[in-house]
Amino acid sequence: MASYDVIILGAGAAGLMCAMTAGQRGRRVLVIDHAPKAGAKILISGGGRCNFTNLHSTPSRFISANPHFAKSALSRYTQHDFISLIERHRIPYHEKTLGQLFCDGSARSVVAMLLGECESAGVALRLGCRVTDVGRSGDFRVETDAGAFTAASLVLATGGPSIPKMGATGFAYDVARRFGLGIVAPRAALVPLRMTGEMLQLCQSLAGISVEAIVACGRQSFRENILFTHRGLSGPAILQISSYWREGEDIALDLTPDLDAENYLKDRKQARPKAELKSLLAEILPSRLAQALAPTGAVMANLSSRNMSATAENLQRWRMTPAESEGWGKAEVALGGIDAAGLSSKTMEARGVPGLYAIGEAVDVTGWLGGYNFQWAWSSGWVAGQSA
Repeated sequence: MASYDVIILGAGAAGLMCAMTAGQRGRRVLVIDHAPKAGAKILISGGGRCNFTNLHSTPSRFISANPHFAKSALSRYTQHDFISLIERHRIPYHEKTLGQLFCDGSARSVVAMLLGECESAGVALRLGCRVTDVGRSGDFRVETDAGAFTAASLVLATGGPSIPKMGATGFAYDVARRFGLGIVAPRAALVPLRMTGEMLQLCQSLAGISVEAIVACGRQSFRENILFTHRGLSGPAILQISSYWREGEDIALDLTPDLDAENYLKDRKQARPKAELKSLLAEILPSRLAQALAPTGAVMANLSSRNMSATAENLQRWRMTPAESEGWGKAEVALGGIDAAGLSSKTMEARGVPGLYAIGEAVDVTGWLGGYNFQWAWSSGWVAGQSA
């Protein structure tokens, strides 16, 4: 039976960051993953270019039942620290929009960087290795189909149930429960929303149309593109708001965020009374969307103040009730997870189980779309690696 100082379950972003950090401290580290390759989610992220962090990464852009939990890790290992690592490895990158940083080339360069750091730090890596049991009698004992391993520290870094086709499961939650840690009920996040009935029919007729909009749910709103699909709504703004939306709640769309729609219509009615409403809306919206929002044959001169106000309301406060999200298969991350109340915010160690750590997506900390969840993986992995 092989013995190590630290066993890390999961060779994703958080697990590899934790492994290289602990290894650099002289710890004997073993990383175990059932997948045949390390960093699977890194490789597919950002269209294969890895949106590896965000320049605007602050605690306010993360969701948790314990909203202050992420502050310590995010301040101790920041986006600028990870950018420095990227630059040391001479990986070219660029800012896309809203502070999102992407590799100029392939996401494989980020995985290669992490694996290179792990190799330099003497980390042992076992891929395609299935864990069959986890227990503790003094040290932690991990049984696998390749034998048993023990260590004084065990790190849960297997993520959450999002993207199950890549082998994602709730394994970390099961192990956490075994050791008495609480779980905040997980939900699919950063996920498209499904519609039903007439709204679904409308979305299907508009499928493929993308437009910049402000999407709001309650007090939260995001301004980015939305995309009409054959199942409902997607696009960055919809994925963002999905983390705040709950079934039964409305969302509101502002399709003209830079324009007072009612004043626009009043001005156009005066200037072009013979014009059709759909033609004027097509000046500010994609033509198919303009046609869908305009009453058939409506001419500006015949448009009553009431109808004009109703049209403006649809443009800037279009309310709808999604039926459900598209679930784990389309979710980019999990909302919820291992309850942060049971963990140290400084080390990610379980308060009641010395030597047990949880990091990354497995923990109840979920970032916005745009590199924030990778930053949480780097930050939480680093602080755990400093302690494990």
